[in-house]
This record gives sequence, C-alpha cells and structure tokens, in this order.
Amino acid sequence: MLKISNKTSIPMNEIEMTAIRSSGAGGQNVNKVASAIQLRFDINASSMSPIHKSRLLKMRDRRITKDGVIVIKAQTHRTQEKNREDALNRLQKLLKSATITRPKRKPTKPSRNAKRRRLDQKKQRGQLKASRKNVDIPD
Repeated sequence: MLKISNKTSIPMNEIEMTAIRSSGAGGQNVNKVASAIQLRFDINASSMSPIHKSRLLKMRDRRITKDGVIVIKAQTHRTQEKNREDALNRLQKLLKSATITRPKRKPTKPSRNAKRRRLDQKKQRGQLKASRKNVDIPD
C-alpha cells in the first residue's frame, strides 16, 4: 500500500512499474543493466475517490497523459531499488498535492481610513511632481 494521507492509500497492484535502460552517459553499465524505472498509474482505473480523480485530471502536469495515466521515469540512481523508491515517492507527492484542499478565500475590502490614506499619498505625490515643473516668469 502506498500511503497518501491518513485517509487515502493506494494498493500496489494499481501501480505498474517496469525496469528500463537509463538514457545518457554512464559507460558500459548503462548499456547492459535496466536500472531506470518507469512507473505508470491509471487515474481512471484507480480506487481513489472521484473528487481526487477529477482534481488529478484537471492538473496541468506533463507527467499526466491525455488518457489519464501518470507516467514517471526515475533514473537518477544507479540501482533499480533506489529508482523504484524515488518513483514511488514522486507519485506519492503528486497524489498528495491533489488531496490537499485549500481554504476558500474570503474577499475583503480596504477600510475607509486605508482609502483616505491612499488618496492623501497620491495627492502629496502629485503636489511634489507639480512643484518640479518649470515656472513661467512674466516679463
């Protein structure tokens, strides 16, 4: 089970992990050993609540495909086990971000004194700028 929060967890059978070869430089080891991990998690087929599913699908994340599948490739470590752990941690972090509900913003108005102070400062600034103008001297 992958624990997301106190109430939410995902069974490991819903997460598909395959070992693939890492890309980039690394010598002969890279060419022989499949140490990178590609993690796939189908949002629509998961046991998550519909609210969390819809939040995940609305996210603008490049790791989520159009079909609603999260694809994470972990290849930073040299061993398959550490990459598997890294991929699961990244999935957990992504899913946790969808479960967090932000408090609704309470709209506020500036106070009457705050409005007055703002207008006074604007008048003061305008007077300062007006005092910098060239003065016409009558002949």
